[in-house]
Amino acid sequence: MPIEVKDVMGRVAIAVPADASFADIVAAMKRFAVGAVTVIDADRRPIGVVSEDDLLLKEIDHSGPGFGPRRRRDREKAAGVTAAQLMTAPAITVTPGTGVREAARLMHDRRVKQLPVIDVVTGRIAGTLHQRDVLRVFTRPAADLEADVRAVLPEPGPFTVEIEAGVVKVGGRVRWRSQAVALTEAVRAVEGVVDVVCEVACDSDDLIVVPPLL
Repeated sequence: MPIEVKDVMGRVAIAVPADASFADIVAAMKRFAVGAVTVIDADRRPIGVVSEDDLLLKEIDHSGPGFGPRRRRDREKAAGVTAAQLMTAPAITVTPGTGVREAARLMHDRRVKQLPVIDVVTGRIAGTLHQRDVLRVFTRPAADLEADVRAVLPEPGPFTVEIEAGVVKVGGRVRWRSQAVALTEAVRAVEGVVDVVCEVACDSDDLIVVPPLL
């Protein structure tokens, strides 16, 4: 069964109002030991995020050359004193029903370490998903992981399943080599699987490529 954000997310919504001061933001980061905080409007809806990188712009010399949009925005942030002035917008969010795999891909693509979780109906912040929350899928109990692995194995079996430190070793027999390949990919897609060792024997190889006659 796919693991969703609601299964691993933090229930504490780490957020500050748009008018929060620089000092308030730093205090919130220190209190919750995080590298970013969500900025919310009066209705508790995320409108942006302030990260440590945004705050560090205060310590950078912006007097040098450069007139591109990013350089101009960095200068504006460096002069900012409230969350609304310092934040990066819009906020990148997920919902409790978002798949953990999708959330992990979003974090990687956008290069962020945490995501605000919003209520799908109201749009209000409901929690925070951290990278460490996503990585919890790799510390699942072996029995739970084995149950999910066996659920994706084809019928009829039987197949043997051994799990050690998230590495799944699958043994058994299928008719075609393509079936063994598909089986391996299905197991690899299970949340919490670090790697797959396929020891499934096949009776026939239907993936042999015959070279063209010269």
